[in-house]
Amino acid sequence: MSSGKKDKVKGTANKAAGKVKEAAGKATGSTKTEVKGKAQQAKGELQKGKGEAKEKLTK
Repeated sequence: MSSGKKDKVKGTANKAAGKVKEAAGKATGSTKTEVKGKAQQAKGELQKGKGEAKEKLTK
């Protein structure tokens, strides 16, 4: 698997995990968990973008 694809997969996984954390934070009333979930989603979006950029450069 290319480096770009790995970044895209990691990014997608982080986005999904972040959504779960955010939902858990909302359900339990934990603002801290909700914020951590949103931050993890942002990290995932950046990773995914990095992977897409790498793939474009190698083509």
